[in-house]
Amino acid sequence: MKNDEIMNGRKERIYQYIKSEDYLPLKRHELCVILDVPVEEREQFEDIISQLISQGKVIETKKGKIMLPKELNMVSGVFTGNAKGFGFVTADEGFDRDIFIPSEFTGGAMHKDKVMVRLTNTASNGKRAEGQIVKIVEKGTDNLVGTFELLKGFGFVTCDDKKISQDIFVSKENTKGAVSGHKVVVKITKRPEGSRSPEGVITEILGHIDDPGVDILSIIRQYDLPQEFNQEAYEQTEKIGLDITNAEIEGREDFRNIVTVTIDGDDSKDFDDAVSLDILENGNFQLGVHIADVSHYVTEGSPLDREAYQRGTSYYLVDRVIPMIPHKLSNGICSLNPNEDRLTLSCVMEISRNGEVVAHKICESVIHSHARLTYTKVNKIIQFEDPELCEEYKDFVPMLKDMNKLRMILGKKRRHRGSIDFDFPEAKIILDKNGKVLDIAPYDRNWATNLIEEFMLVCNETVAEDYYWQEAPFVYRNHETPDDEKIENMKKMLRTFGYRIKGQNEVHPKEIQAILNTVSGKAEEHIISRIVLRSMKQARYQEENYGHFGLAAKFYCHFTSPIRRYPDLQIHRIIKENLKGNLQENRANHYNKILPGVCKQCSSKERLAEEAERETDKLKMVEYMSERIGQVFSGIISGVTGWGIYVELDNTVEGMVALNGMTDDFYDFDEVNLQVLGRKKGKIFRLGDRATVMVAKADKEQRTIDFVFAKESDVKTEEN
Repeated sequence: MKNDEIMNGRKERIYQYIKSEDYLPLKRHELCVILDVPVEEREQFEDIISQLISQGKVIETKKGKIMLPKELNMVSGVFTGNAKGFGFVTADEGFDRDIFIPSEFTGGAMHKDKVMVRLTNTASNGKRAEGQIVKIVEKGTDNLVGTFELLKGFGFVTCDDKKISQDIFVSKENTKGAVSGHKVVVKITKRPEGSRSPEGVITEILGHIDDPGVDILSIIRQYDLPQEFNQEAYEQTEKIGLDITNAEIEGREDFRNIVTVTIDGDDSKDFDDAVSLDILENGNFQLGVHIADVSHYVTEGSPLDREAYQRGTSYYLVDRVIPMIPHKLSNGICSLNPNEDRLTLSCVMEISRNGEVVAHKICESVIHSHARLTYTKVNKIIQFEDPELCEEYKDFVPMLKDMNKLRMILGKKRRHRGSIDFDFPEAKIILDKNGKVLDIAPYDRNWATNLIEEFMLVCNETVAEDYYWQEAPFVYRNHETPDDEKIENMKKMLRTFGYRIKGQNEVHPKEIQAILNTVSGKAEEHIISRIVLRSMKQARYQEENYGHFGLAAKFYCHFTSPIRRYPDLQIHRIIKENLKGNLQENRANHYNKILPGVCKQCSSKERLAEEAERETDKLKMVEYMSERIGQVFSGIISGVTGWGIYVELDNTVEGMVALNGMTDDFYDFDEVNLQVLGRKKGKIFRLGDRATVMVAKADKEQRTIDFVFAKESDVKTEEN
């Protein structure tokens, strides 16, 4: 580990020198002399230069000069393919927008490859820069998932990921016995060249396309999601006891006599947060947020830690959960199960009647959860005062009602400062035991879910601010201000609905929330929220604090879910070392060195989880609608383009009405006003309009749903 740190430090110093203004292009041996590299370290120096070249950070010219790519009108980045053959490169640095790569200039690159691009056209007049891929720096992946088709003497694999535009040729001896309709994993052995398809060998047969569970397994393989933990991690897990000992409790704050509850979804199995509330003599609230002390069991550098780091997060797919730590921990000793003592890390806050955190304490603790409550039950108690539930949980009702008061105070304070609330209907997909979709409905958001959200938000802010002022190494959850271009596009789209945002340049989140408040309850609320969301940057983990734009918060972190998120686990370790007085210079230096890599890994795995979860949802939605061909549904126009009109149904399923299939008129796309207009009859389809559609087609392979606008007779038939 220490040798790696020394190597990385030297590599960074050499790279910074090459980037400096004083640097003139030099050959390797000249650079070696200038940097005064000792003879015994020359071999390591050569390795460092080779690494910088392989990573695309520098280029070695034909004359042997070491230069930055930009000096040769080149840039490195990651290639994103397209089903039509062209693609885009997301540059490592220096470009706000992706670089367009025409199909004839992809250079054999495949989706997710790290590439070197020579710019052929610079960005101008709103158009993207264009380029030609001249080198594949690093292959993205050689293992792809798709559907196999057997022909005479050979076969082809059509990839599930539609960003892979070409089928993969498989010779007869490399089919592994696969037959048409099998879902397979294929390993690329030869990259595409010109018009020639890539070639590969079948390494795994997942099952037939129609077999139960194969569809989700295909997505797991497509995204290379982990499944089994390695043997070392299992062995470490087996050594962990099922109960906590007196020795483990010693030195911790004892909160076992304080009434504490967990409030989660009906089907939750791992409980990583519990809450308690008291009213102090001065009238203030004392809110306790108690988080499972996962770091007590998953220690830094251990087999469990290495597995958790590689996963970065738990993956919540439609029919299963792939956990970050084994179920024995996540559902067992780490889970804050009712009527059991558990080790926790607590943030106890004194909150005034206007929502200010006037004092707080972060400490190692032990709690005893007195009840496992669900969102459904708590909401019936605090919003509807359900008589039966109020009687069943009479010991907790006064505390729950006080919690509801604090919920409203915290929410009001947060909205007053400008925090943006997006109220999107999330899909809840209900499956039977064979994975078949029984129903799709919007996920229920209510007072109880909001109560826990508010408590976790104020806790995360409090912890982040505490460690910011201590100037300790830390992992922040940042959400940066949107780009000027995206803000302008948002303003332009809002104007088509008659809404305007104040201010010329910088936009405060309060202005955005004001728009959302204005449209609340109106027909266009959902679509306005989507327009605003699309203008936002993605939140990410960073070792420096830049604030959270969406929450209008100066400080924010993720502290409350260490069972399912690695950043929270990393924060817990730092906090515990600090509480024990062990965060001295050497440990602080250690964290300062590792945190950039931790943040990058966690942000990357979060994106991967989002993509995989979205794909499994989309797959099941298509499956659900494939059995409803010809049925009529209501929805809202969620997107308009030059090729089609997207409609999101009330059950959250989205599909498209193709313009070339609308035969009653010729329709034009009006980009300025975000509408589609009929030339002869003048019929208009606007973003945000209500629409009634009939399901025309649902393609599980393409994961697309086609609608047609329903005729009046179709609607009447459906009603009958």
